Amino acid sequence: MAEFTMELNEEQKEVRDWLHGFAADVIRPAAAEWDEREETPWPVIQEAAKVGIYSLDFYAQQYFDPTGLGIPMAMEELFWGDAGIALSIVGTGLAAVGVLANGTEEQIGTWIPQMYGDANDVKLAAFCSSEPDAGSDVASMRTRAVYDEAKDEWVLNGTKTWATNGGIANVHVVVAVVDAELGSKGHASFIIPPNTPGLSQGQKFKKHGIRASHTAEVVLEDVRVPGSCLLGGKEKLDERLARARERAKAGGERVKNAAMATFEASRPAVGAMAVGTARAAYEVALDYAKTREQFGRPIIDNQGVAFQLADMRTSVDAARLLVWRASWMAVNGKSFTAAEGSMSKLFASETAKQVTAQAVQILGGNGYTREYPVERMHRDAAIYTIFEGTSEIQRLVIARTLSGMSIR
Repeated sequence: MAEFTMELNEEQKEVRDWLHGFAADVIRPAAAEWDEREETPWPVIQEAAKVGIYSLDFYAQQYFDPTGLGIPMAMEELFWGDAGIALSIVGTGLAAVGVLANGTEEQIGTWIPQMYGDANDVKLAAFCSSEPDAGSDVASMRTRAVYDEAKDEWVLNGTKTWATNGGIANVHVVVAVVDAELGSKGHASFIIPPNTPGLSQGQKFKKHGIRASHTAEVVLEDVRVPGSCLLGGKEKLDERLARARERAKAGGERVKNAAMATFEASRPAVGAMAVGTARAAYEVALDYAKTREQFGRPIIDNQGVAFQLADMRTSVDAARLLVWRASWMAVNGKSFTAAEGSMSKLFASETAKQVTAQAVQILGGNGYTREYPVERMHRDAAIYTIFEGTSEIQRLVIARTLSGMSIR
């Protein structure tokens, strides 16, 4: 087990500086254009693939970093560049985490490479959990997966929404109901291979922020996949469902479902994304306050501005520490006995919203225009308190964990 430390080793520092350079030289110059176009920034993703950032090898190196800091460090630097473009680069990772959290070794080895492709043939993946009537309320999920025993196939029907890369991905990971009587405990995750008949893109959403990231509905109409596409396999699913039924009869403990396993593994990473956006906005505001003069002096000479910047930096650093703690705990097998993963996501998300709003205020009228990046950063920051569990859901998870009560 690696000791917890706030000091990056030399290899981590090299990776951080490399990512920062890519974010500064490639992502930032393209950010405003792709935000306006509201399209997937394929040229930037391809550049990321060429240098090895968009790749299975890079993702694996960071994911298996024994300190747990590889992924949050990478997320912070890329999202410091731009949230929309960075999400297009890392969006495949959520589907990969879904496979890592629920799949067999064979499934991991088969499907994750197909999610990324290579520098000459870039691929994408999408994780599909939310539905029009089932966002935070996963127990209301309607997408069904029915097993056809004669053909050893699963048949999926339903509509997913808010899916990053949804419809344009080569590989989709879909969470579906296999036993409706068990509520959220009766869910399972499935791989939908490329070009599978019956899967199509529905509505593509025009969004307030992260506009360079493709977000759309995914429609499944009699989608048939081989039994081998059930993550974890049929035997493991049957055992899990049997345990859930026994616990339900006895009024026993809560059982994790497939979607929640993915989200729990990724929440600190989302917190790191929020830290990157918040840090970027703080840095712009600090530079502006030191150079913008009013009444014959830089505006940072005013306590009203200087104190805001002090609070902004304090919040950013505090958020990073919570993210790093949760990431270290996760990789070293420490239980989130106080919902530390949710804590990190909650605090970092709220920090991003607050810090970007303060940055807009410090820049005044300039901050409200698209001539300065804090306007875009403020729009982008709104998503962190919504996706992969709203701030309200994080508070619910934390409260339930602390109290042991079924708080509603």
